[in-house]
Amino acid sequence: MKMKKVTAFMMTAALAASVLAGCGSGSEKQVVIYSNADDEAVEAMKETLDANGYEGKYLFQTFGTSELGGKLLAEGKDIEADMVTMSSFYLDSAQEQNNMFLDLTFDYKTLTEFPAFYAPITSQEGAIILNTEMLSENNLDRPESLKDLTKPEYKDLLSVTDIKSSSTAWLLMQALVSEYGENGAKDVLKGIYENAGAHIESSGSAPLKKIRAGEVAVGFGLRHQAVADKKDGLPVDYVDPKEGNFSLTESVAVIDKKEANPLAMEMAQCIVEKGRSELIRTYPNPIYEGEEADPENMSAYPKVFPEKLTVSLLERHQELSEECK
Repeated sequence: MKMKKVTAFMMTAALAASVLAGCGSGSEKQVVIYSNADDEAVEAMKETLDANGYEGKYLFQTFGTSELGGKLLAEGKDIEADMVTMSSFYLDSAQEQNNMFLDLTFDYKTLTEFPAFYAPITSQEGAIILNTEMLSENNLDRPESLKDLTKPEYKDLLSVTDIKSSSTAWLLMQALVSEYGENGAKDVLKGIYENAGAHIESSGSAPLKKIRAGEVAVGFGLRHQAVADKKDGLPVDYVDPKEGNFSLTESVAVIDKKEANPLAMEMAQCIVEKGRSELIRTYPNPIYEGEEADPENMSAYPKVFPEKLTVSLLERHQELSEECK
């Protein structure tokens, strides 16, 4: 009886000590990661973290770009996340408004200059996407430019994304404004929206899904996804528009919290240093020194918008878009 009481006491004490140790150890607290990345990127980042000793040490939550951007701007350092992967232009605006990110403590060498508080993880370009079978069935020409999408032959056979819902549409808008100016862009966009009709989508991936399903013949979406579908043997092809293949980067940043979780910075470094080899398979644009693009994946007209990409510029282009509907 006495031995049982002593044993029970010792077990209880040991359990209590274990719980207290766990509560007091910052390294045991899970890192909360917020991300606007698509499924392929999220999966690559999770696999990278798990393979490098961080399995079970993080919680990953995904949001739409506008939703997560709104949270960053509204909540600042009070956001629940310890780390975010997000469209770079939103990170720039959130830092300018809230000064909410730590400078990264690890070294990295990019092909172009980026701020010290984030490191790019993907670069994504836009392109015209096609269902080759529907083009043939409807005797449609392959468009060569975004302006071609205003031709009457594409009426009700075109799908595009609403810029108010998805940053994918901003790639189309940048190309139009850069090539034709804001007034000229309005003229082209009105024709595109008229042809799209009910196929103006709220999701950046929706046009490609409709292309795959044969619901439309032509659309605008992310170039790398169409490249992958074509390789997989689907009746999908792509055209680099003469107005240009504009791109957006997504980057990783660490929140400047009073009680920062040190694992957040470690995981950010892990994604950049260990994850790029996997991410570049899906997102083929080179970002870091030493990376090379497969010639098959290189776009014909890569361009950069002449103005710095900011949330205020996005809002200006969203207003332009609304005027065209």
